[in-house]
Amino acid sequence: MLSILWTKLKEAAVSVIPVTLIVLLLNLTPLVNFTATETLVFSCCAAALILGMALFNLGADMAMTPMGEQVGSGLPKSGKFKTLLVICFVMGVFVTVAEPDLSVLAAQVAGVIDGTALIVTIGVGVGVFLVLSVLRIVFRLNLAHLMTFFYLLLFALAALIIERGNGSFLPLSFDSGGVTTGPITVPFIMALGVGVSTALGDKHDRENSFGFIALCSIGPILAVIALGLTAKGGVNYTLPDYALENKLGGELIQTVLHTGKEVLVALLPIVVFFFVLQCLFLKLPKKRILQIVVGIFYTFFGLVLFLAAVAIGFMPIGYKMGTQLAQNKIILVVFAFLLGMTVVLAEPAIHVLNKQVESVTGGAVKRSSMLIALSVGVGVAITLSVIRCIFDFSVLYYLIPGYFLSLGLSFFVPKLYTAIAFDSGGVASGPLTSSFILPFVVGVCFALQGESKILVDAFGLVAMVAMTPLITIQTLGFKAVASKKLRERIAMRRILGADDKQIIHFD
Repeated sequence: MLSILWTKLKEAAVSVIPVTLIVLLLNLTPLVNFTATETLVFSCCAAALILGMALFNLGADMAMTPMGEQVGSGLPKSGKFKTLLVICFVMGVFVTVAEPDLSVLAAQVAGVIDGTALIVTIGVGVGVFLVLSVLRIVFRLNLAHLMTFFYLLLFALAALIIERGNGSFLPLSFDSGGVTTGPITVPFIMALGVGVSTALGDKHDRENSFGFIALCSIGPILAVIALGLTAKGGVNYTLPDYALENKLGGELIQTVLHTGKEVLVALLPIVVFFFVLQCLFLKLPKKRILQIVVGIFYTFFGLVLFLAAVAIGFMPIGYKMGTQLAQNKIILVVFAFLLGMTVVLAEPAIHVLNKQVESVTGGAVKRSSMLIALSVGVGVAITLSVIRCIFDFSVLYYLIPGYFLSLGLSFFVPKLYTAIAFDSGGVASGPLTSSFILPFVVGVCFALQGESKILVDAFGLVAMVAMTPLITIQTLGFKAVASKKLRERIAMRRILGADDKQIIHFD
């Protein structure tokens, strides 16, 4: 166990250290000015982040992933298909309510919409689309066709909400789709997808294992747009308190305890529901259950460390960096790209996804290729978001052509790449995006456009981070297809151009 934990620690260090070094090196330049206290707290939080991520990844391997796989494969074998659909809906709601990213987003928009109403609405959206994901496998529905239909529906509703004068809900709506796919949701839902596709789908149809995250990301967007359609009048945004000084002393302990309570409340329904299913349907051996219990403890402590470190050290530093770098727009844009390329490495769920992609595809899609595609995609996303804050225009100018391009690519690349790409989009927008990058962009927007424009110009960032990997990873698939065809053409030319005299005839 210690050797596995040490491996996880090294992986987490490789992920977190680049982001930490960029911030600390930036502090040595005239561009930003952190106090000694801020630098020390940020460094300590980075160390806590590494330990938290390592514990979480170990817990995900031991508990969250096996729980999802057992539910996904065990229930179909029981022959109770309707029960499977009901349980998928309930688990979809539970894991979404449990998602820390969603709580972070809800806290930052508390002045706009009631947090509980937002979380429950989004949870129902995820539950409904998790059921749809299971039905997709049963009835062999094409993922690209489903995604095209629902995104066309989304943009039609977006036009309607703008016409009603509630367009400020749109960035929040699209962000909701990204934040629901975080460290708790991804391991469980992806493992559930593998289990269900193994039990109900064609074992040779590898893309069935993916696409669950992609569809579950649409439900929250539709749900929040529905809230916006029922709302009367515009909404006003109030800037949260990002000051690091207010998070130290007694507040430090309170933040850790509050985070622990949130994670406990979040994990408890999932764990209780799983053990109910264990008693009724799954009947797993005691040794496996003990392993899952230990993994749950690792997941709990890892998430508490991770989220507390982000809230205490990363969120205030991100906001302050944004306000100070906004004074030099060229450096701001370049830094945004570098920050995006490195921050995706520190998202816990990214490593869960990459491991599963390499496993399910039998090594056909390498972790390194996935990481490069995701890093470039997220870097571009944050750069474009900063540019939007500078010039003050709607996020739809990015989302509409971006999604049309990604949906168009889905008809020309292998289905496996499309399914992986749409899952990757949701996974890339994890807790570090909502708790570090979003405050950074909020700081940029506050410095350039003022508080009144934050909801319109800064929010929508998570949606951008979720969208750009769709294009980069499908481009990776398109390149693979083009390279294969080129190799086949060269081989055919060699065969056709071969010298007949070199052929040996046997009588």
